Amino acid sequence: MHATAVRRTALAAAAAALALLATACGGTSDATKDGKDDKGAASGGSSDRKTPAKALTAAELEKATLAQGDVQGRKVTKAGPADEVPADGVKVDKEGCLPVAHAMFGVAQKGSVATTKRKVIDEPKADGKKKSLEDMAEGEAGEALMEAFDLTSTFVALHSYEGTAGPDAFAALEKAAADCAGGFTATVAGTPTKVASISEEKVTGGDEAAAWTVTSEDDGDTAPFKLVALRKEATVATFFSFNLAAAGGDVKFDVPTEVVAAQDEKLA
Repeated sequence: MHATAVRRTALAAAAAALALLATACGGTSDATKDGKDDKGAASGGSSDRKTPAKALTAAELEKATLAQGDVQGRKVTKAGPADEVPADGVKVDKEGCLPVAHAMFGVAQKGSVATTKRKVIDEPKADGKKKSLEDMAEGEAGEALMEAFDLTSTFVALHSYEGTAGPDAFAALEKAAADCAGGFTATVAGTPTKVASISEEKVTGGDEAAAWTVTSEDDGDTAPFKLVALRKEATVATFFSFNLAAAGGDVKFDVPTEVVAAQDEKLA
């Protein structure tokens, strides 16, 4: 792959990633305590969905949230408060797709009492190569650039819920992902993001878990993202990942199973 093509692909992917994730860096531990339970969304799934569970407090949720050192080969940092996305700040052209858009941006559903958010980023692999791009042949430079962009960034949001609101939120997301498989458009802060398709992936963990590939589209260019939902009792974790190199189609982009497993372990 030519170096110029790699740059073009990376820039296109970066634009899509920023549109979806840059504004998703919400506060690190915010209690919403609206006192409302969204009871109407649950259907099917785990047998314990109708069993009320005690919500983790903000302090308990913070303790159960990923921290540096919990995931080997990844850097874990708190998401900053500057770009918090409120629930009413996410708009969709298809109302039934709102739970997916909320999960993409780390927004809690009704009934949430506390939230924490983290960014988990692959650490570059040190291979000892110091050769500059200018000293490389065109093909070699393109390969080096692709490797440099082959890093996965995952936005993790944990929400604790009261009663059956956690299972309801998980069920609502599952239903929305299935109903919106053909795509929709989400708008945040006036910036629209077109989701071209949603396809199911495999993942395990918690009391129940689900995963999808969310493909965004911008001027005919597509970029894959991974969305995972994990529920443990009354807590629901969502994971939204992207990999710049995967937008070029030359790198396989998998569900961040190690990040999911690490978070599952902390919730156990």
